[in-house]
Amino acid sequence: MPAGLIALSAVPVVAGAARLSQLTGGGPVTADSARYFATPFPVVAHIVAVTLFSLLGALQFAPALRRRAPRWHRVSGRVLVPAGLVTALSGLWMTLFYPHMPDDSALLVGVRLAVGGGMIVSIVLGFTAIRRRDVTRHRAWMARGYALGMGAGTQALTILPWVVVTGGQPGPLPRALLMTLAWVINLAVAEWAVRRRPGARKPGARRPAPVSP
Repeated sequence: MPAGLIALSAVPVVAGAARLSQLTGGGPVTADSARYFATPFPVVAHIVAVTLFSLLGALQFAPALRRRAPRWHRVSGRVLVPAGLVTALSGLWMTLFYPHMPDDSALLVGVRLAVGGGMIVSIVLGFTAIRRRDVTRHRAWMARGYALGMGAGTQALTILPWVVVTGGQPGPLPRALLMTLAWVINLAVAEWAVRRRPGARKPGARRPAPVSP
């Protein structure tokens, strides 16, 4: 699983590296990138944070690594949580305040806001769960947060067939639907993984009461 997730991370990581190279190299300034040159801090923060979140998050899904190096798991988790929050918050900022492109429909803007908010909630719930030593809920919520944060990787897979078949990029509505489909796929896979894990509890289920001696 970690190898597959790292491969999926390649899309946002490579795209982010190309964007950083463009920004630090001074151009070229295009219709799409002009907004980033005008206000670079949010996109730079987003790229750095999502790179850390994608790669460190993938390694958290390696059970053998968690068992053999529990300290590494905890230390990397302390980097992963703020990186995930910065990823979501900077994504929300860019959605709200950067000028929208012609293919950014109102539907896509709404979905991005919902995904960013859901990612923040998932990470916060995952963090509070581990503070209570509730490992099961911690893993479940962090998996959901990671699934939402990895939308860009899956979106490349949902949009590619459209490009191959039609020979062009999807319009505003198809683009919004295909990008939303990627987030839905990620969440569905995360929920499947959470529910098949031994000892997983159903959402809302309470811990069994301790038996009195």
